[in-house]
Amino acid sequence: MLIGVLVLDLYLPMCNSLKEKRSVVKRLKDKIRNSFNVSVSELDDQDIWRRTQIGVSCISMNGKDANNILSKIVNLVESDGSVEVLDYKISFL
Repeated sequence: MLIGVLVLDLYLPMCNSLKEKRSVVKRLKDKIRNSFNVSVSELDDQDIWRRTQIGVSCISMNGKDANNILSKIVNLVESDGSVEVLDYKISFL
């Protein structure tokens, strides 16, 4: 069994308050969670309006499947018009 971890550094250009940011981040986390049945959490930059770091984890029997799921999540987030992906890292435990 393998644990795949994805860390996304995101820029939220349309957010002008923490309330707007929370709304965008919650919607994005719910979208990821519902589409892929993975664990999602906001990790860092919680007090900065236009930046956030999201962590995603999944469990798989092999690295190929886990990498496939996490890559699809990156594509989903990149296609979302309300955020920009600044950087992302995929690792396995």
